[in-house]
Amino acid sequence: MMEVEPMDLLRSNLSRVRIPEPTNRIFKHECCLSFDTPKSEGGLYIDMFTFLAFGKDCVGWNFEKTGNPVYLHVKKTKKLVPEDRPTKKPTRLAIGVEGGFDNNEPEYEETHSIVILPNYISLPFPSIELPEKVRLAADAIVLAEGAERKEQVAAWTADKKTVSTYAMNLQQLDNGVVIPPSGWKCAKCDKTDNLWLNLTDGMILCGRRNWDGSGGNNHAVEHYNETGYPLAVKLGTITADLEAADVYSYPEDNSVLDPHLAQHLAFFGIDFSSLQKTEMTTAERELDHNTNFDWNRIQESGEEKEPIFGPGYTGLVNLGNSCYLAATMQVVFTTRSFCSRYYINQSLKKAFETAPADPTVDLNMQLTKLAHGLLSGKYSMPVYENDDNSSIDATTKTPKQEGIPPRMFKSVIAASHPEFSSMRQQDALEFFLHFLDQVERSNAGKAELDPAKCFKFGIEDRILCSSGKVAYNKRQDYILSLNIPLHEATNKEEMELFRKLKAEKLSEGKDVSAEEIVRPRVPLEACLRNFSAPEEIHDFYSTALKAKTTALKTAGFTSFPDYLVLHMRKFVMEEGWVPKKLDVYIDVPDIIDINHMRSKGHHPGEELLPDAEPIDEDSNQPSANEDIVAQLVSMGFNQLHCQKAAINTLNAGVEEAMNWLLSHMDDPDIDSPISKGNSSDNVDQSKVDILISFGFEDHVARKALKASGEDIEKATEWIFSNPDASVSSMDASASNTTSASNDIGLSDGGGKYRLIGIVSHMGTSTHCGHYVAHILKEGRWVIFNDTKVAVSVNPPKDMGYLYFFERIDG
Repeated sequence: MMEVEPMDLLRSNLSRVRIPEPTNRIFKHECCLSFDTPKSEGGLYIDMFTFLAFGKDCVGWNFEKTGNPVYLHVKKTKKLVPEDRPTKKPTRLAIGVEGGFDNNEPEYEETHSIVILPNYISLPFPSIELPEKVRLAADAIVLAEGAERKEQVAAWTADKKTVSTYAMNLQQLDNGVVIPPSGWKCAKCDKTDNLWLNLTDGMILCGRRNWDGSGGNNHAVEHYNETGYPLAVKLGTITADLEAADVYSYPEDNSVLDPHLAQHLAFFGIDFSSLQKTEMTTAERELDHNTNFDWNRIQESGEEKEPIFGPGYTGLVNLGNSCYLAATMQVVFTTRSFCSRYYINQSLKKAFETAPADPTVDLNMQLTKLAHGLLSGKYSMPVYENDDNSSIDATTKTPKQEGIPPRMFKSVIAASHPEFSSMRQQDALEFFLHFLDQVERSNAGKAELDPAKCFKFGIEDRILCSSGKVAYNKRQDYILSLNIPLHEATNKEEMELFRKLKAEKLSEGKDVSAEEIVRPRVPLEACLRNFSAPEEIHDFYSTALKAKTTALKTAGFTSFPDYLVLHMRKFVMEEGWVPKKLDVYIDVPDIIDINHMRSKGHHPGEELLPDAEPIDEDSNQPSANEDIVAQLVSMGFNQLHCQKAAINTLNAGVEEAMNWLLSHMDDPDIDSPISKGNSSDNVDQSKVDILISFGFEDHVARKALKASGEDIEKATEWIFSNPDASVSSMDASASNTTSASNDIGLSDGGGKYRLIGIVSHMGTSTHCGHYVAHILKEGRWVIFNDTKVAVSVNPPKDMGYLYFFERIDG
């Protein structure tokens, strides 16, 4: 067979070459499937038709999948730099950019060539011999900034705000609204996060809905469209540093600065004048000491730590306040579930074959890429400073690793969340829950593949009425959030001595030193005991007594997950909107046993509270708690709907009534007067039969169909989200069956766990400071501090924010 000349081969494939448009995303700094870069041994291959980049090991897979044969090959080779290279004086407050601080990174020489697959035939570039189309396309790729870099710069730039023109003469309505420091909910739905306070009328409403259905419900922007009130501030971002508050201008469609924010907030009872101090108080100085101590202790500063390299010991590059992501993902990929799903049982090639045309936007692909990057050991190699200079003996210097930058993963996971898309610090707990939600969505319909379920467990609330009868409510969660009972500190004597010492020093005008500060020590066992302890519910309407009474609520597990995540509630909001971090140590043992926290379910002989029967107004009907109704009405709900919600949740509380209300907004009879009428039989019997075939009781099926407008799918969802509907009128055996059905798909086993991971936080707020992970690997504790991975000398087990436990089998 006659061999085709390389140039002729290139000309025959010109249809597979495109000249990029300004709107095209061009990837040129990192492989889309791995963490190979132009600096890697094989360089980087850029598909000249899709402008996606591939490393040496992956480019062949792209050719097999797309048939695209023409690539621009980019290779960067390190230059030898003299030791006495002068440092440039920075002109910008930035690192690694033109005019910024010199980060002493080595310089590289970049070379290019045109490569034709499958035989990797190479043609030099630049060259006038090449066809014009190829020259123009290659030039455009070389000159382009690169999608990876462009997105990062855009995220930084997005944080620069200008003063809003609407802030100067903002109209504020004197309607008597006073905003409390916590406990906020959207006035039009049950959202408790992503809430915005309109600075004109004081309405608290949720933010925009994201493309995937997450986020808010658009109530804040809809309110602007209805009223024209222009500015809103995001609750939870308000601190003494008012410039850091997130203020949004709807007509300007951007985050803005409000120079009169303190005045605008004071209008609604949020007063910051007391925070404007020119000197640090004693308490603030003490906090400053503690913060410095936190940083040193959690990062194990001053300790000689042995760096570790190899599989499972790969660091993550900080992309700019992304340590919350790095610390969380390092622990996540310690679990068997995520390792199996995205590393052991899924190769990069397999993930690419099932990925869409653009693998950079596919969560499955980018999680597989991240898993292989972290666990393969390919990118965890020791690097020595000045390793190009033969006069330096590398053995005398401490090796480091470059780590891998999780840019594409962050871009995908943050696409549906505006906060995580920014370059600001975020709450590791919020990120962890958002991440698990996205993983669960991406594995929808493939429950057996969903690794997120390894964290999921069932909780059952038992409400004991003074009549001796009970009601049950079940829910599922990924984390167990624990209050910290400071009154159960085990070092009260030392605390009292410290209090006296502090008073003495204060009278002498002196400060206590960091070494003298004593923090309360609370055992984790006390936090768990506090969670399980009975809680009184006042003004509980008992359907057995047909009157208000005091009930006791207890909570227990209905299933124990493979991995149990405990969240310590260290951040509280004090009166006057002052955020406070609890200064406390939690004594956490290596092994915990929570078998005693399992719910006993419906006890034999125990009588369930009867359903709340809607009855005629003329009869002795159970009355709705006026306080609950008033709070719901103040949020914008209909009075009649609120009364029904309170009655049907036995006046258990605002949150319970809100959840009932939102689940029943579409009930056909939601606007009907409260009466005895029961229309549950007026549903399609064939649909009832279908639900009965799924294993549901007849009365539950009818109630669900009625509540969902006779939509089978919605009725099924309603049953699982309203487990009390099926429990309240069943006997003991039926109750236990329901409990099992609600926990279908959840892992379960013994309640004995071993501590395997800690995410610690340094700083006064979850939205600032720094996060670090400590993980138990191969019998030893390892610190993961961005790109630094080393043997931990003294893991801060008593200073964690999130604790990860693995179930011990047997």
